[in-house]
Amino acid sequence: MNGKQAVTDVDLLTWCQVTGASDDETEQLRATLRSIRTDEARWVRQLAAGHRALQDEMASSEQAATHIRSFDLALIPGLLQTAEYARNVFLSLATLRGTVRDVDEAVRARMQRQNVLYDSGKTIELLTSEFSLRCPVGSRSTMAAQIDRLLALEGLPAIRFGIIPLNVEYPLPPLHGFTILSGHVLVETLHREASTEDPDDVVLYERIAEQLWSVAVEGDEARAVLRQVAAELRASG
Repeated sequence: MNGKQAVTDVDLLTWCQVTGASDDETEQLRATLRSIRTDEARWVRQLAAGHRALQDEMASSEQAATHIRSFDLALIPGLLQTAEYARNVFLSLATLRGTVRDVDEAVRARMQRQNVLYDSGKTIELLTSEFSLRCPVGSRSTMAAQIDRLLALEGLPAIRFGIIPLNVEYPLPPLHGFTILSGHVLVETLHREASTEDPDDVVLYERIAEQLWSVAVEGDEARAVLRQVAAELRASG
């Protein structure tokens, strides 16, 4: 089991025999593997029909959560994206994955998701990197509009928004983005989505989030970064 291919039942049983796992531990691991396969198959089926269904499912999860924490390294967080930025993201993913191009429907669903930003009963923490602000997802005008959107939303009372500047040292390697929804962790990669409610996993990702926030800028400092990027976009246009 080297992480480069899916784990088979034979792989798992062999590993359990080598490590001396008990029958109960082996059965627990087999149940976990079945659950992972079920979740992965469901995500693949949904994605084959387009991105709209996944957006609707995410909206339901966000509505049910009281605390939303999200970290994105290379993209603006979905809850903060403009329609045009989101359109470019969905079009690129549909092209890459060869899935149904329900781009308009997916964009509308993502925009509807953003209603949660105005729910004063929720705590929403959205963290991104300065790299995501400077990584073009569309034209200069698209990126300029996206920066303006961030400036407009940054002061909403329910939102904590942070940016990790380019010149800071990360406390740990940010291997991928993730979302924590009231004790439920979601990690989406290009080929699958992983989710867990295991308390140890949740604690781990909460700890990762705290470490990443420790090097982020917020408030006036975050606005200064946004304005600098906006000024550079205008100057280069």
